[in-house]
Amino acid sequence: MEIENNRQKPNILITGTPGVGKSTLGKLLSEHIEGLQYVDVGLLINQKKLYKQWNQEFNVPEFDQDMVCDELEQAMQIGGMIIDFHTSSFFPERWFDLVVLLRTNNTVLYDRLKARGYEEKKITENIECEILDVSKDEVESSYKQNIIMELNNEEVPQLEQNILQIIEYLKQWKQIQLQKQQQQQIQ
Repeated sequence: MEIENNRQKPNILITGTPGVGKSTLGKLLSEHIEGLQYVDVGLLINQKKLYKQWNQEFNVPEFDQDMVCDELEQAMQIGGMIIDFHTSSFFPERWFDLVVLLRTNNTVLYDRLKARGYEEKKITENIECEILDVSKDEVESSYKQNIIMELNNEEVPQLEQNILQIIEYLKQWKQIQLQKQQQQQIQ
């Protein structure tokens, strides 16, 4: 694990197909780890109107990447952010100390999306994205392999184990950050 910044708190990206459990994981992490703030980028886009047009077919905003990045830049420089979004390639790589790619099987995903009231066309598109590894390919082409953590998230015991794995990773991150600071003081 290589640290390339001087943030005191790590930034985490949680990404994956809609319905894999990003929001649940992100909110729980922010409750378990003091000093981390959870941001649902989809909600932020709607609240701050970070889009220029609306996609009528899927009834979603077509967000403006620059507007989103501009909105988040200052907080990301400070650190301590948990960012939750279904797409990831437009975020600057330098922002994140950990990228969590959540996955789930298609039956669980279908049931979750159906329970949300998604239309069949939207459910089908999201399941196809999961089958075709769209989120995985995006993450692997956008971020260094050593900060990517791919986790299955289908049942509560997995969710609990995922939280523990992330907490352990962040402990290591903090140790490396402390060592880096000590080396800088010596120089």
